[in-house]
Amino acid sequence: MKEIISDKFSILFGKDGYLKLANFILKNNFKKVLILTDENTKVHCLDLFISKIKKTNKKIEETISSSSYNFSVDYGESAKNLNTSNQIWEFLTKNGFKRNDLIINLGGGMISDLGGFVASTYMRGIQFINIPTTLLGMVDASIGGKTGIDLKGIKNIIGTFQFAKLVLIDMGFLKTLSKKQIAAGYAEMIKHSLIDKNHEWEKISKINSFNDINQEMIYKSINIKVDIIKNDPTELNNRKYLNYGHTLGHAIESYLLGTEREILHGEAIAIGLILETYISYLRKNFDLKLTNEIKNYLNQHYEIIKFSQESIINIIDLLKYDKKNNNDKPMFVLLNNLGDMEINQSVSSEEIIEAFNFYQTSSYL
Repeated sequence: MKEIISDKFSILFGKDGYLKLANFILKNNFKKVLILTDENTKVHCLDLFISKIKKTNKKIEETISSSSYNFSVDYGESAKNLNTSNQIWEFLTKNGFKRNDLIINLGGGMISDLGGFVASTYMRGIQFINIPTTLLGMVDASIGGKTGIDLKGIKNIIGTFQFAKLVLIDMGFLKTLSKKQIAAGYAEMIKHSLIDKNHEWEKISKINSFNDINQEMIYKSINIKVDIIKNDPTELNNRKYLNYGHTLGHAIESYLLGTEREILHGEAIAIGLILETYISYLRKNFDLKLTNEIKNYLNQHYEIIKFSQESIINIIDLLKYDKKNNNDKPMFVLLNNLGDMEINQSVSSEEIIEAFNFYQTSSYL
């Protein structure tokens, strides 16, 4: 696959990507390299990554063998916090990492969020590379320069904008994932298809099994995001399109975090897409047939979660922490049509409750 280059970052692919990553490390003569993993990627991905990069040339094999360190954190969103960040900062300090050293984030969205945040704040900024090992990381979290950690269950409320120097996409890591993890990443691909102007939804909606997801679709999804962020890297305007489904999706994810019903980010976004599509129907006259079609497709691929009225009110209350708020009002991205969005849209609690009722019932409009 052809690499994707912008003035902020480069996205590399496959075997050629490993070669360019090795050359980048050697060219910059990093004295120390930290490979950040979680307990899952340490077991399933670390040795595979080291094996592949060592095969590129003898010099990089010597560098990785003599200069690399590994720090592993607990798996899951609950590890993405200030305490974990502090542990990594202390490790970097104890082992003498300087501003001209390197962090490699090897993992899913949690690792790229956490590792990017740690890197962007340590000594006011140390270079980092993202190597996503999940589908969600490949099409979304590792790309775009957003880093962040959670605070008291509020998702990504502390963070920075800092682009990874390189992102390396190795599709081979997808073989290490469960169906649940693939589904989580696929939700972001569905979102990209809905905000894309080139009728990508028509292709996505024909996918009946996660086994049908292919490299071409992943590459296309990455490009949809890149085309948006390259003109608005710090989310002042149209980059907010990428928040479609995320206003309520993040609130749902935060509400369930740490409970027996905790769900993955992508699973929460799948719910958010149904809710915010319905609100688009209410507020923007988004096509009725498409509203039902999107609900039906997502409900076929994701578990329907029942929320009590009390839970819905608590989720609405969490919207006060959303980073897009204006004058204490939550701001939504709504669809006029596929690929035609409006940002900074205020939505009432009554409309949100109605959207939840639509999501939870088996009936259609």
